[in-house]
Amino acid sequence: MNVKDIMTAAPVIPVLEVTSVDHAIPLAEALIAGGLPVLEVTLRTPEALDVIKAMSTVPGAIVGVGTATTAVHLQQAQLCGAQFAVSPGLTSQLATSAKELNIPLLPGVQTSGEIMKAAELGLTELKFFPATAAGGVPMLKALGGPFKETVFCPTGGISIDTANDFLSLSNVLCVGGSWVAPKALVNAQDWTGIEELARAASKL
Repeated sequence: MNVKDIMTAAPVIPVLEVTSVDHAIPLAEALIAGGLPVLEVTLRTPEALDVIKAMSTVPGAIVGVGTATTAVHLQQAQLCGAQFAVSPGLTSQLATSAKELNIPLLPGVQTSGEIMKAAELGLTELKFFPATAAGGVPMLKALGGPFKETVFCPTGGISIDTANDFLSLSNVLCVGGSWVAPKALVNAQDWTGIEELARAASKL
């Protein structure tokens, strides 16, 4: 799969911060059952790589690593089964490493200069992060003028109530969000509740 395939698989990419490997498989199953097969597991917990490994065994799961900032992160995650990587920003080294490893990279940007740098590196599918703090819908509308070849996955501060505002833009293919797997439901192992949130998100 390439980055665009991943971005168009569902309207929402769950951004997951998982603290227990025991939660990995049932969480993935609930999200997939709700219609969200693309799963971003952030490297914000010590368990993240083991979670990626476990989720990668779930049929239908398209598991990626989030908060990837170095070549080592990409290598480790790929060995654990990650099929793509998401980063909060972009460096030339990260782009080169992703290309060498043949792992699709969705790098974060905020500014026109960063979008231009990404384009020079051959990247036109980008994460707009942090979406709400960086100007939200008005900023993405403005960026759509000079950067007609670039498409975005806005992430950061987006909820079920605001997601459609972003998804209605022509340069937005999907959004990233943590609201589909809130910590309270994960810790309570309320997989039915998470499946319901995923189903609502998949219909956006």
